[in-house]
Amino acid sequence: MHIKNSSIVFITFFTIFLVSCKSSKTLNSGSSNLNLSAKQLIKENTLKTAVFKTLSARVKLDITQGEKESHYTINMRLEKDKQILLMSSPITVVKALITPEKVSFYNKLDNTYFEGDFKYLSDLLGTELNFHKVQNLLLGEALYGLKDNLYDVSVNEKDYILQPKKQNNLFELFYLISPSHFKISSQQISQPKEQRHLQIDYKSYQEVNKQILPEHIKVIAVEATEEMILEMEFKALSLNEDLHFPFKIPSGLKEIKL
Repeated sequence: MHIKNSSIVFITFFTIFLVSCKSSKTLNSGSSNLNLSAKQLIKENTLKTAVFKTLSARVKLDITQGEKESHYTINMRLEKDKQILLMSSPITVVKALITPEKVSFYNKLDNTYFEGDFKYLSDLLGTELNFHKVQNLLLGEALYGLKDNLYDVSVNEKDYILQPKKQNNLFELFYLISPSHFKISSQQISQPKEQRHLQIDYKSYQEVNKQILPEHIKVIAVEATEEMILEMEFKALSLNEDLHFPFKIPSGLKEIKL
């Protein structure tokens, strides 16, 4: 997992999403129910899926790779299940448009652009990704649909633990789910043979217009001795506004292959 400067910018814009609305509150741990079966737990989690059409936000990003730290602010617009537009702030010199079909990205700072699929991020994070999996990851939803498998359930100190009754031959999958609001606290994918581990921790959630959405996400990607940490904090949130998604790669830029 050798991450160059251009790759860090790509990761920053690719792995960002947003949450909703102008009036929000951080969720606190309330009363907990630790007696649910796996089937009941999955049902409760499904009922908490956020429902909306469009989202916009300003997102504070902190990226750590070894001793190097980078900090960004990104403006984002999203039409659920259709497209995500990401723009550097306060000046738009870097811009990306992500759709289910492809990823388009340009950087005026180094006069480069990229158009392609999800293979790069999939290789980097060690698991196959597509638009909807990235969207689920950033919304606090299961990367692999909970209804698509049979699970064993157990309890640790404060969360439920869900794991497939039969783990995939290529990777091991675990979900931690809060017993108070039934959203995912952490989802983890491990490939021990390849020494890869992807962990997405949802450090806090917020309730916005009766929808529960992430407020602070921490993504940890490890391969052997290399580690990248991406933290996202969502601010200035709005929901269901009439949004436009202008995107055009400027002429004269050099195409890059990631």
